[in-house]
Amino acid sequence: MVLSDISIKRPVFATVISLMLIVLGVASLFKMPIREYPKIDPPIIQIVTTYRGASAPVVDNQITEILEGAVAGIEGIKSIQSQSRDERSQITLEFRLTRDVDSAANDVRDRVARALARLPEQADTPIVQKVDGDSRPILWIALNSETLSPLDLTDIARRRIVDRLAIVEGVAQVLVLGERRFSMRIWLDRQALAARGLTVQDVEDAIRRENVELPGGRIESTARELTVRTDSRMSTPDQFRQVVVARGTGGAQVLLGEVARVEVGAEDTRGGYRINGRPSIGLGILRQSTANTLAVADGVKAEMERIKPTLPPGVDAIIGYDESLFIAQSIYEVEHALMIALALVVGVIFLFLRSVRATIIPAVAIPVSIVASFLPMAVFGFSVNVLTLLGLVLAIGLVVDDAIVVLENIHRRIELGEDPLLASLLGSREIAFAVIATTLVLVSVFLPLSFMGGNTGRLFTEFGIALAASVLFSGLIALTLTPMMCSKLLRAHEGESLLVRMTEPFFVAMNDGLRWTLDKALRAPVLVMGVSAAMSLFAVVLFNALPKEFAPTEDRGVVIIPTTGPEGASFPYTTEHVIRLESLLQKYIDNGEAYAVFATVGGFQRPAVGNIANVFVRLAPWNRAEPAIPWSAWLPTAVAICDRWAGLRYADRLARCVSGKGAHQSALAEP
Repeated sequence: MVLSDISIKRPVFATVISLMLIVLGVASLFKMPIREYPKIDPPIIQIVTTYRGASAPVVDNQITEILEGAVAGIEGIKSIQSQSRDERSQITLEFRLTRDVDSAANDVRDRVARALARLPEQADTPIVQKVDGDSRPILWIALNSETLSPLDLTDIARRRIVDRLAIVEGVAQVLVLGERRFSMRIWLDRQALAARGLTVQDVEDAIRRENVELPGGRIESTARELTVRTDSRMSTPDQFRQVVVARGTGGAQVLLGEVARVEVGAEDTRGGYRINGRPSIGLGILRQSTANTLAVADGVKAEMERIKPTLPPGVDAIIGYDESLFIAQSIYEVEHALMIALALVVGVIFLFLRSVRATIIPAVAIPVSIVASFLPMAVFGFSVNVLTLLGLVLAIGLVVDDAIVVLENIHRRIELGEDPLLASLLGSREIAFAVIATTLVLVSVFLPLSFMGGNTGRLFTEFGIALAASVLFSGLIALTLTPMMCSKLLRAHEGESLLVRMTEPFFVAMNDGLRWTLDKALRAPVLVMGVSAAMSLFAVVLFNALPKEFAPTEDRGVVIIPTTGPEGASFPYTTEHVIRLESLLQKYIDNGEAYAVFATVGGFQRPAVGNIANVFVRLAPWNRAEPAIPWSAWLPTAVAICDRWAGLRYADRLARCVSGKGAHQSALAEP
């Protein structure tokens, strides 16, 4: 084999190849984003239209039906789902997996643009957006205070926090939930308007006419030029009260303060955000699609630590939800399994080779092959996630095969009396074809995973390519680095070591047992075929009996309690029931099982919906010791131990407990 011969004769060449693979692999690793799972979001487009003040039937007839008809004929649509609520229309278009989402979004925008003329003039322009799995916040920060009002908290968040968090590397957007912006609230007195023969439109026209800032031009002289600014914008309640709404007979003026109550208040009171029973302002951090989730979360937390000293006294910033914790723990567990697998593989190799020098050779081939596989993953735009790391864990037992085959053949020739250099040359030539064939067979097994259809195939695309790449690099290492190291490290047999003398009887007995088993099996082929058929049938029965699901049940340390009230329920009504849920969950915060309970009223959409609320319970970290729990409150110790080994901890038990009290699926009575 030319490649192995060159590597043995030019050891620097083989070393440089491996070092280049390591350097490129490490550089690619640091550039790859970190995610929990591969990005497999289906091509989904949403059309969101806001029609202020319109009821659900009006929105459905004048907006939803028109837009549905406009986009129905677009190529590749799999399903169309629409939802019409008060003031809001939402149409969701799911396309087939073969349809490019960007091209589909352009087609949808063209169709919507053609239908704009048929929509009501008062309706906002429809927003066409791609539904991305990365569009959900990875971090929720709650801003609350016992002394400041939500208006003041919103002002603090907007002026001191949002802009600083938005420039953190990897942050795409900062959502503000439950905000209360300062606004001038005008409450009309219908009786006073009727007595003066005025309408709401008269008041609106007067405010628009008076509260305006116009360019004042400039004053020019021979030596100077001054710009004139007209300060006609109103900013205080008294100024608004002096607005002339109309003029009566005899020149009498009707002021706004005579027909309305003017005060400074919140621009919008619909919706809210609460944490641990207190009204708060929620800041949701959205990361960029290619950003590292862990790096973004760490950067935001570090920036918040720098912001906290600048906040007014009594203002607290609490992290209510942090998605990076579960991702970091999941990746840590996989990395831990990776190290254990590496140690076990090296240990087994040493156990059978019984030579430190011989063990070093395949032990070096493993990390080189694994690290080098990050290079094609970065080229294809993949990420570091649980599945790609799982593929590398499985690859440890595969990438070492080629190196062991080459090593064993060279070691055998050395035991027969050949010089290590000659044994490396002849042994690598002798086994090169088998190494190439084995590598290609393994690649042909794992690479087709990347061409599977549906969401499952898209989920395992990165898994299959990561495995195939590591196997390909292992074949290259087995034909370059391994023969070179064998020629340098292996020595001619100079007597048996103590370890060899102690373990040799075991290996001799194992060889004799294998020889005896093979002899008996060859003498009874019918029995062997029958046992094989029975085992295959039993495997099919077990496969059919096993439960099947897309993803295993996991304890993410968060309990979600969605709540839906009767249609038309008000925000105060829904908030009252949320407070009742919080009181039921308070005991879990008191005994240390839960870290925080935060709730949203009105959902995450705008305009908010009065009968929708979500309560989130963030449980204590996994590494925290379990608090003492009364025997009457929980399951027996034996069941608790089984739950822990099964990966079911507080989340499952807390959900069962809350569900028993009627809060997991909230059944709200009619208002």
